[in-house]
Amino acid sequence: MKLEARAFKSSIDYASLGDRLRAYRIGASLQAEDVAEQLGVSRAVVYRMEKGEIVKIETLERLAQLLETSLASLLGVEVEYYASALGLFERMRQLEESSERILAHFEPISVLLTSDDYLGYLREMLLEASPRTAGKGVKLADVDQMLQIMQERKAFFERRKPHIVSLIGLRELERFVQTGLVGRVGLPEAIRRERVQAARREVGRIADLLDSEPIHVQIGLIDDAMPASTFQLFSGPRHAVLAVSPFRLGELPNVRNGIATITASPEAVRMHEDMVGRLWKSAYKGANGAQVLRRLLAHIH
Repeated sequence: MKLEARAFKSSIDYASLGDRLRAYRIGASLQAEDVAEQLGVSRAVVYRMEKGEIVKIETLERLAQLLETSLASLLGVEVEYYASALGLFERMRQLEESSERILAHFEPISVLLTSDDYLGYLREMLLEASPRTAGKGVKLADVDQMLQIMQERKAFFERRKPHIVSLIGLRELERFVQTGLVGRVGLPEAIRRERVQAARREVGRIADLLDSEPIHVQIGLIDDAMPASTFQLFSGPRHAVLAVSPFRLGELPNVRNGIATITASPEAVRMHEDMVGRLWKSAYKGANGAQVLRRLLAHIH
């Protein structure tokens, strides 16, 4: 009796593998041609790999070494580690585009909920926060690429409107309003006052969102200590993924030092979902939350 051959279905998600390759490459500040040259292939081959076309395991091993990560991280079977904020933001962009629901805690405010002016201030803040030692500061090209990725994330969020639940710490917001949108202390007084006003406008925007309650946006104000690391949970038809980040995009930002992680571990996802649910129960929401923020703004001059 002749047995019929069963169709083989790989357990590897090659499209996600391609996404991770691109995120790690961007995080390493490498162009596609740089990777192609190191591997001895054409740039077109690199782009095909980033689109999820099957590659040899030997090529993946060489890529992992070149991108200073592990084969397991590239395959997504353990935890993805990002020492570069640039690589993390690109990976978050990819995950947001395939997500229907986002649970977020970013300090002080998720970039997805900021105003159109915020990224312009953020550029100045990142340059101000850069070390003054020659050769040690953040690269201007990297800053501009980060902002481009964040602009794409914001544009996609406004266009597709995935459901977001955003937790915001009141203590962090109070410090944000007092300090302003600054990259370092000691700025000229006129600039500092302008940046404080910019921070106040962002908080006022959050109050307006609490009042209007858009159908795809839920905001909870937490009058309690918030987690030391920010995080975002992405949920879609085929995935539930957690990103934990040490990077900050508020006052006195940090995009230089820290190790971010991304994992699909059911335990990690469940524990963070449980924490969000617990914090959400005691959060200020809706018109009540808007009043809390407006009182905060009135109290801090």
